[in-house]
Amino acid sequence: MRFSSSSPRPPGRLPLAGRYPAAVALSLLALSPYLILTTATALMEPRIMGDIGATAFQLQLAGGMSNAAYAFGAVAAADLVQRVARRRVYLVCEAGFVLSSVLVLAAPGAGPFTAGVVLQGLFTGMLLVAALPPLVTGHPVGRLRTTAAVISLGLFGMVAFGPLVGGLVGSLGGWRPLFAGIAALAATGLTIGALTFEGNEPPDRRAKFDRTAIPLALGTTVLPFFGVAWLTRGSFGDAAFLVPVVCGLICGVFLVGGQYRKARPLMPVRPISNTLPVVGTANAMLVGACFTSLLELTETYLIREAHCTPLRVGALLTPQIVGVFVAAVLFRKVMVTRWTPYLALSGTVSVAVAAGVLLAVSPANASVVVPFAALLLGFGAGAGVTPGLFLAGFSVPSAQIGPTFALVELLRSEAAFLVGPVLLHLALTTGLAQGFHLAVAITLVLLGAGALLLVCLYALGGARPEPPDLASWLSGSSTAYHSPALLAAVRGRWGGRAE
Repeated sequence: MRFSSSSPRPPGRLPLAGRYPAAVALSLLALSPYLILTTATALMEPRIMGDIGATAFQLQLAGGMSNAAYAFGAVAAADLVQRVARRRVYLVCEAGFVLSSVLVLAAPGAGPFTAGVVLQGLFTGMLLVAALPPLVTGHPVGRLRTTAAVISLGLFGMVAFGPLVGGLVGSLGGWRPLFAGIAALAATGLTIGALTFEGNEPPDRRAKFDRTAIPLALGTTVLPFFGVAWLTRGSFGDAAFLVPVVCGLICGVFLVGGQYRKARPLMPVRPISNTLPVVGTANAMLVGACFTSLLELTETYLIREAHCTPLRVGALLTPQIVGVFVAAVLFRKVMVTRWTPYLALSGTVSVAVAAGVLLAVSPANASVVVPFAALLLGFGAGAGVTPGLFLAGFSVPSAQIGPTFALVELLRSEAAFLVGPVLLHLALTTGLAQGFHLAVAITLVLLGAGALLLVCLYALGGARPEPPDLASWLSGSSTAYHSPALLAAVRGRWGGRAE
């Protein structure tokens, strides 16, 4: 499951095998193109709708199903890489992303456009599980700090970069050439991957298709994401919203519960059901959901209420990039120390402060308030989500980090792409001038209550800050964190240590 070893390249090996910069480039190029689009598309919507003749609902549905496909793809890949070499999965998915991008840029109507962006999400979700774990586990322990910073930049640096890209395209036109550029980036990643990504023997070629997890994961993503997309043309009381969302959440409960009880689960729910990974995962969900919500609300407010051009909106939100970069550098320093849980909490606090700042925004002061809030949002996303991801990943054996990333990304995506559209619909139906501030206030309450709950869970678990044992984790002999069970301090016993 490694890109390479650290030994000199013997004859017959791939030209770039063993080179850490190539492995980093491979992973970034696998994820960055799609993640840029997730926040760029909103500022290009009028031009896209006009060019392909799509309605607002059709475009919202395309985006929702693409996000659903991303979350589902991560779970599907966790199942697939048990039987198929990661190199093959990577090359097929990267090639598939290139072709799906070509389909989007050539789309004459809403149907091909939707098919293309959904496939982009699916392949990126699969690439997450195919490409990131080897980057984490396939290099010496001294590289782990840099790898963690790279993952933070890859996941949220590109998301923060999206509004600027979308603003440029939305103001200057040319969304089709943008997708051509995205396809070119993916093609570059495919080329580097073909020269870098070495094959591996799958863990279990005889592993059976998980007949319960995969269908439930599909229902968990597709159903609620369709429901929130319906809000573009309906209301909270519509059956087309309520039924899919409720059924999808029920599927999610059965998925997580079934994986917890299963003797050989696809995703390691039981090992990450202890204090540190639960707090980390929940923090990633909370920060991811509130970050996405505040970003969508701010973009909409600036366009519709402050009457900013897409380019100006992108420029005002650009300080996010600085915030994400600072968080990545800070995480690189603290990852090997006992301060990672505190960094994750600082991300939550930063997003909460950003929400408080946005409560004061008005069309007159937006050019001052929004950049400051964007800086805080970027730092909060980088500091809150990626450390949470690693708190979970380091609580399981290194061989299980792929399925763990898949589970955390599924839960994070579920929260992020459900809460945002709901709050945006609330703001629009209330009247954007007042509804924006109402939705931001609700987000602030969620952050405050969530942060308090997470601090209580951490304290009641009896967790003591400690640096991770990365050498043992990377060798496969132990987990990096030995987390106490949930509420262990209250129950007066230690148990349920991560296995």
